[in-house]
Amino acid sequence: MKFLKYAFAILASTLILSCSDDDDNQKPTLIDETADLVLAQTFSNSDHTLAVFTQDGKFTEGYNKVYLQLKDSENEYVSNATFNWKPMMHMMNMMHSGPHSTIGKVQGKQTLYEAYVVFQMAGNNSEYWELKFNYTLNGVDYEMVESIDVMPSSKRRVVSFMGSDNQKYILAYMEPSSPKVAVNDMFAGVFKMESMMDFPMVNQFKVKIDPRMPGMGNHGSPNNEDLTQNSNGLYQGKLSLTMSGYWKINLMLENHNGEILKGEPVTDSNQSSSIYFEIEF
Repeated sequence: MKFLKYAFAILASTLILSCSDDDDNQKPTLIDETADLVLAQTFSNSDHTLAVFTQDGKFTEGYNKVYLQLKDSENEYVSNATFNWKPMMHMMNMMHSGPHSTIGKVQGKQTLYEAYVVFQMAGNNSEYWELKFNYTLNGVDYEMVESIDVMPSSKRRVVSFMGSDNQKYILAYMEPSSPKVAVNDMFAGVFKMESMMDFPMVNQFKVKIDPRMPGMGNHGSPNNEDLTQNSNGLYQGKLSLTMSGYWKINLMLENHNGEILKGEPVTDSNQSSSIYFEIEF
């Protein structure tokens, strides 16, 4: 009798586990792919809703990494859409776009797309940015457009200027987003304004850097490496930060012929370049 009780208990446990496994197979748990992100804004039309995320839930002057999730009218994720987009600044007497990447699926994710945009300036009471998304799904074209609030940055993370070649350039600080007392990997974007709507990436230039601490005698740091273009098109180098505090990263933009298009070396008589980034940590 005792043997039969044990046998029955084992059989019942097996059936429960089998049912549980069957239920799990029929209804897989959806993993949250935006757990470390904050919703910045929701876009919508009559067919879909587009959630736009950033690291802090804000759009800020300078470089912004953005993430997208698209849902249909039944609140189901859409994972096979093809996106195009355009940022647009509406000023008092003109409009212009800004540097931005293509939109692609985040590697290893099912529902999450990613891109970046550089806002050259913040919005204000009379001038504002909008984002326009065009996307194709199952051969059908859709559109969404909404105005957004772009907040000013507390530190200089983007510089726009006319080079000595009479070409307008935009330099955008990208990384490190969380600088450390160490030799940090540094990334930046270098773009030129071909028109009010087109801001392609510049190829085969160099961004010379000279980080200084103005509040500490304008001292520099060792082991910095100038930024050169990597295989992804961004400019990459090494930023040496020897202590925490406020740093000014003095810049000089050099073209492929070795000519300095903008920026000046820091000397005893010249404390700062005319183009620079700022960080404080």
